[in-house]
Amino acid sequence: MFSVLRAEEEWQRAGSYSVRIQGMNRQHHISLREEFDDHDGDGTKYIVILDDEYPVATARFYELNSDTVMLGRVVVLPEYRNKGLGNRLIKETEDWIRELGYSTIDVDSRTTAVGFYEKNGFVIVGDKVEKSGCFECIRMRKGIV
Repeated sequence: MFSVLRAEEEWQRAGSYSVRIQGMNRQHHISLREEFDDHDGDGTKYIVILDDEYPVATARFYELNSDTVMLGRVVVLPEYRNKGLGNRLIKETEDWIRELGYSTIDVDSRTTAVGFYEKNGFVIVGDKVEKSGCFECIRMRKGIV
């Protein structure tokens, strides 16, 4: 049974970090230094989806300005993909963002994930594709009410 954790304390954030290490560091050979940046830690919010007590999916967000947050590090472990957990991550994250009073969510989507974000209501803003580590990314945005 899946449950959702709003990870605000370090021990809870460890679940997010675990998923990111397995899903990005290990799977895509992204260095720990690249995966964990200045936005990790206090002030950044994390959602973790648990299968029983095992962390299997995560996302994070942080404030860009008083209206907008940046969503990122959306990861679902490979063996848990295609079960709707990515969509659930987006919904749970949006609910929390809305509760905190923000109205806009930005994400730098991998070009291969644009369809996923479009299905979740995001639109591409601009046409600038940028390299982020080993991925090509494009900025997408969603307004929430």
